[in-house]
Amino acid sequence: MKHAPAWISSTAFLMLSGCMVGPKYTRPSVPLTPAFKEPGPDSFKEMAGWKTAQPGDQAIRGKWWELFEDHQLNGLEEAVDSANQTLKQAEANFRAARAAIRVSRAHQAPAITAGPSVGAERESPNEPYFNKAGAVNGVGNFTLPFDLNYEVDLWGRVRRSVTYAVEQAQASAADMETARLSLHSELAVDYFDLRSADAQEKLLAETVTAYQDALQLTQDRYDGGAAPESDVTQARTQLQAAQVAETDVAVQRAGYEHAIAVLTGRPPANLNLAAVPLTIQPPVLPQVPGALPSQLLERRPDIAAEERRMAAANEQIGIAQAAFYPTLSLSAVAGFAGTSPLNWLTWPSRMWAVGPTLSQTLFDHGLRHANSEIARSNYEATVAAYRQSALTGFQEVEDNLAALRELEIEARQQHEATASADRSLELFRTRYEGGVDTYLQVITWQTAALQNARNDIDIMRRRLEANILLIKALGGGWNVSDLPQLSALR
Repeated sequence: MKHAPAWISSTAFLMLSGCMVGPKYTRPSVPLTPAFKEPGPDSFKEMAGWKTAQPGDQAIRGKWWELFEDHQLNGLEEAVDSANQTLKQAEANFRAARAAIRVSRAHQAPAITAGPSVGAERESPNEPYFNKAGAVNGVGNFTLPFDLNYEVDLWGRVRRSVTYAVEQAQASAADMETARLSLHSELAVDYFDLRSADAQEKLLAETVTAYQDALQLTQDRYDGGAAPESDVTQARTQLQAAQVAETDVAVQRAGYEHAIAVLTGRPPANLNLAAVPLTIQPPVLPQVPGALPSQLLERRPDIAAEERRMAAANEQIGIAQAAFYPTLSLSAVAGFAGTSPLNWLTWPSRMWAVGPTLSQTLFDHGLRHANSEIARSNYEATVAAYRQSALTGFQEVEDNLAALRELEIEARQQHEATASADRSLELFRTRYEGGVDTYLQVITWQTAALQNARNDIDIMRRRLEANILLIKALGGGWNVSDLPQLSALR
């Protein structure tokens, strides 16, 4: 073994001088515009935070739901990270992807195995020996070998496999953050839907009471001969329709409460949320800071996940190309081999063998070319998925900016329409009581007033939902720098 230092030096040189075949990854471009088309609502323009994004601007931070200043919502959101089962599944997938890095990295080091064996073999003396003197009764084997196998990474296949695993783990981490953002957003939407249902229930309960009074009024007038029976039937029908609507809202509220329970990791039977109507405790409409389209590529975890998968697919091209080149492997075996336990582990029983193996596929009927084409096609598919994800992100921001702007205008218009409908109902009720108009006018304006009041509540719900979806579309405070780096993935 006096030449061992030279052999080790040669091996190290081969390991360090290996080249990398395949394309170098460069993130493809995405169609961008200097700014978003939709300017957003007037309330955003008036705030200092809504402007072309600049360094140091106010940004959405991790617990973005706190912008709504609702303590009950904050408490529910805190339970998502620790209890939601969908998020736990995403976290488990990330841990598996992180472990896959260690699997790939294991091929960067030699594999050493040991296979001790003890055996005996007896041969028949009646076998057709050419020289009967050579006949033996048998032999015993006692071996303790240690095998070493190592693939020299001449063409970067192993290194690209490690990089591929790292990028897949980063994509899995981004998937986990996408799931987290979606779950928190879904909870916030369900919560405000529930509070909207509370407001609708309150409105309808008050309406049922008013309609009961109206029915009693028409009944009294009918009993006194001042009104026809049709007034009574119309009032009763109006009351029953309001009761049906109240029951329907109760069904919707139960569904929202059950959804919130599951999102926070609880059976629906274990969660009971007290009614807090939007009209009694109006939520804060947050002022969401803006962003540039280019910044959206860094802020959204779903776009980051697609970008990391694109980088991983690029590594697969290099791995496929490495198959066209020879593979150099180093193999060694050393240990002891004896004929009995007495001489098994003695120095004369030592044995060893070492040497490189160079292998090259000469003919595979197009297998490597097909694998290379598959890798390139998969990469092109991930490029398209990345660009589509970015375009979808731009669309979601534009949609919700437009929705917030138009809903702000619609809310003002609806407030005025509701006030007008209430005033008209009051006037026609007075005229009916004075015998000037028929009860049909009262029914008409009761319906109009109720519908306008319900629209008021629904527009508030939609404005809250659009704020939540805008925050989600902007990444919810996440940034690509939050992706775990190589040192954190080991």
